[in-house]
Amino acid sequence: QVQLQESGPGLVKPSQTLSLTCTVSGGSITTNSNWWSWVRQPPGKGLEWIGYIAYSGSTYYSPSLKSRTSISRDTSKNQFTLQLSSVTPEDTAVYYCSNMGYWGKGTLVTVSS
Repeated sequence: QVQLQESGPGLVKPSQTLSLTCTVSGGSITTNSNWWSWVRQPPGKGLEWIGYIAYSGSTYYSPSLKSRTSISRDTSKNQFTLQLSSVTPEDTAVYYCSNMGYWGKGTLVTVSS
C-alpha cells in the first residue's frame, strides 16, 4: 500500500518561497503510469489541485498557479517536492500530496509575517 508523508515549514513569510516534500513508501515514484500530485485546501474552502509530476518526470501545473509553481523529484529518495514562489496570505492552506487515490495526512502552511 502506498503511503505519502508531507514535510516542510509550517510558517512562511509573504514574498518567500514555500517548499514542501512528499516522501513516498510502499511504491516507487517512477512506476509506470503513476502521477504524483499536490493539492491544497485553504481554510473554509474546497480542494484546489496545484499540479503533478509523472512517473516519467514530466510536470503539469494548474494554469492559475503555473507561473509560481515548480514540482521536482529525487528518485534516489523516492520523494517529490513542491515549490510555490512569491507567496501571499491567500496561499495559506493545508497542503496534501496524493497518488491514484492515496493521500498524505496534509500539512498546514501559514503565510504570515
